[in-house]
Amino acid sequence: MPPSPIILLASVLKPLNDTRMLGKFGRTLAERPHTQVHVAGRFAPAPAQLPANLHTHPLLHGTRLSMARVAAQWRYWTLLHRLRPTTVVVHAPELLPLTVLWQLLGAGRRFVYDVRENYALNIQTQAVYPDWAKGLLAGLVRRLETLAARRAAAVLLAERSYAAELPFAQAPAPEPFIIENKYQPYDAVPPVWPRRLPPVTEPLRVVYSGTISELNGVWEAIRFIKLLQTAWPLAQLTIIGFCQQPGLLPLLEVAIRTSAGAVRLVGGAALVPHEQVVAEIRQSHLGLLPYRPHTSTARCIPTKLFEYLANALPVIVPPNPLWVSQVEAAQAGLVFDFQQETYPEAQALIAQLQTTIFYPLGPPTEAFWTTEAGKLHQLMDSIR
Repeated sequence: MPPSPIILLASVLKPLNDTRMLGKFGRTLAERPHTQVHVAGRFAPAPAQLPANLHTHPLLHGTRLSMARVAAQWRYWTLLHRLRPTTVVVHAPELLPLTVLWQLLGAGRRFVYDVRENYALNIQTQAVYPDWAKGLLAGLVRRLETLAARRAAAVLLAERSYAAELPFAQAPAPEPFIIENKYQPYDAVPPVWPRRLPPVTEPLRVVYSGTISELNGVWEAIRFIKLLQTAWPLAQLTIIGFCQQPGLLPLLEVAIRTSAGAVRLVGGAALVPHEQVVAEIRQSHLGLLPYRPHTSTARCIPTKLFEYLANALPVIVPPNPLWVSQVEAAQAGLVFDFQQETYPEAQALIAQLQTTIFYPLGPPTEAFWTTEAGKLHQLMDSIR
């Protein structure tokens, strides 16, 4: 009888409670019979009620920019040899060199590369690294990914657009699996639909969730709530998520203190459990996606859009054709140009919000993880 499958899901920077690595991949793969699933990543409290065959292992205890990232590589290498996994799913390029080496040193070792971002593009276009280093780092990452993709049992793409953007995902390479970051519910409580907003005399809970950054539009979210308050005085914005930009957080905290209670922050310097984010979404009346136009996000569907759609939360999105098509198909919200120099008066927007019936047919089934879970099982069956 063959040994029971052991699957290791690994990343250095993604937390152990990461929604894709643990919440979706980990829980889905733990459903497979006689299978042990291990998740390795940045230390974070593990969610409650994990399956007995789903285990977590911290690789990184420090910050993103600490020397602890070097020690994390050694912990990963040690874990590979201690667990002896039959399949490794690598969720970040940082662990690809050791994974390829591990594969070369033993027969029958398989790994899958889960591409969650167009890393080379992000390095080149986002204001994270100095200009002199961007080209060097982007080229290094792309070469590393190309080498690893040739040896991987499969390449997974979190976005459909990556199939055209990434050279190593194109022919003559094997066709990649597209497994999108759709919503996986934590419970069986169905969302309420259809949805209407409360009267302007009542509180309006507006939410901005996920990574807190200028690129993701946190300042635009605050500007938008100030617009709403001119005609909806009880409107309040909740910003909930983690801020990876140390210089941004103090400025944001000043803006919140001077907002006269219009804005509150949950998280900021600390990671927020995803269950808490979902709870805030369920308590909200309106969700914002005020992203600034950028090449790194223009062709991607934000995870929060799937979360808002699946929970039947009315949304406000910028005029991104890909996002607008999703929203219009579900009759889920309105389009608003967050980048316009002068915002229009709030009365017309509020009138439209007040008269619209959102989600008349319920949340779209395409927003849920169920379809992607089937793809993941199909993949694992194909590489036994």
